[in-house]
Amino acid sequence: MTFQLITPNIIPPLDEDFRPAVLANRYFQQEVAQSGAGVPLIIALERADGVVSRYGTVVYADDHPHAAANLPYVERVVKFLLWQRGGWKVYIGGSAQVGQYIRAVYSAAGERAFDYEFMGEKVYEHPFTVVVCDIDDVPPANEAGQPLGRHLDGYRIGFDLGASDRKVSAVVNGEAIFSEEVVWQPRQQTDPDYHYREIVAALRSAQAKMPRLDAIGGSSAGIYVNNRPMVASLFRGIPADQFDQIKTMFLRIRDEFGVPLEVVNDGDVTALAGSMSLEDNEVLGVALGSSEAVGYVDHAGHITGWLNELAFAPVDYNPAAPVDEWSGDHGVGALYFSQQCVFRLAPKAGLDLPSGVPDADRLKFVQKFLEEGHPGAVKIWQSIGVYLGYAIAHYADFYDLRHVLILGRVTSGQGGPLILENAYHVLQTEFPDLAARVKIQLPDEKSRRVGQSIAAASLPAITNNQ
Repeated sequence: MTFQLITPNIIPPLDEDFRPAVLANRYFQQEVAQSGAGVPLIIALERADGVVSRYGTVVYADDHPHAAANLPYVERVVKFLLWQRGGWKVYIGGSAQVGQYIRAVYSAAGERAFDYEFMGEKVYEHPFTVVVCDIDDVPPANEAGQPLGRHLDGYRIGFDLGASDRKVSAVVNGEAIFSEEVVWQPRQQTDPDYHYREIVAALRSAQAKMPRLDAIGGSSAGIYVNNRPMVASLFRGIPADQFDQIKTMFLRIRDEFGVPLEVVNDGDVTALAGSMSLEDNEVLGVALGSSEAVGYVDHAGHITGWLNELAFAPVDYNPAAPVDEWSGDHGVGALYFSQQCVFRLAPKAGLDLPSGVPDADRLKFVQKFLEEGHPGAVKIWQSIGVYLGYAIAHYADFYDLRHVLILGRVTSGQGGPLILENAYHVLQTEFPDLAARVKIQLPDEKSRRVGQSIAAASLPAITNNQ
């Protein structure tokens, strides 16, 4: 027996070869259960400061005739967990055969060399390690959800660093009294001092609008560990031998201003803003922009400290699925929930994209056809909706969900409602229990009032009121 890929009941109009991760995983689990020969497997991931996540599943015993199907199943689950939760050390407990396979695949010479390097030295500053062990030797879970956010007292600054502009707000007791957007070009800069000067200038601008400053909170694309940007596209122009100045930048800014400061991934702040506006927890925010950006707020209303970089997490198990040019993996979220997906499907929809123009303009070109009701353009967004429906079911196997908030430029105009309609159709048809308990929605006016800047400003607790 090989690992079985399952044809979905609802086919994306422009992608008949789509094979959802959730259906393959659930079919495998069903087959193992029916065999009566399943054995437990525990996957644990250790990240910064000894924090450990655990995930339990069931596979065939190593000597079972179908044991070969364990390998692709567990490999895809490990890949998802790495980019959902993060980790430099992976424990595989319960199957030596599976453990040895994962160790070979996630190595400097393995198929997942990108993940090996990225999760190891680049993000967590440790050599990436796979530990193969008995199930009893897997360390216990030691999660550390961050009780960040929802602090609306005092005089605060909230900022958001984007690729084309930086935003800053002065927030007094939960109300933004001043906001400013400044165009900048961070990706082209090779001098770390440029970023320090620009961010400090923005903060001073907001500080001048208040009689005192109690705390600073911010958001930015990228991976942040303990207020240190480990990988971020905003800083990709910085030479590697000077990147330590970027890693310590927000710590130095905190010392310069002398107040508590927290900066986290912008996806997490988006989810926090959604949670605050909905007045509910277990919120997954999915932004469909130049890539897929995701954030999560757990049952306690906390940001988890997980990576939530689902742009790199697989959602399509078709081996011929499109390949991500950075990671080299196929079927990952960035190619299904972003403008990259629109561009990929446009030729299949009979649309010739303009060349030599920015991606934002290419997206607007296709969106114009959508607003005019072009049948091919409509099929693009219907396909994204179908993808999303199956992906939400997949995400729900790894997250506790009550709300999924979708936003980003791909959801503008008629795109958002089309995505919602088709995602709900998938859930109601294939996963009715999930459809009954998870709400998918676009931001409404109430959620817009609790904006990114206010949510970001609310991140730090004030330790000493001035």
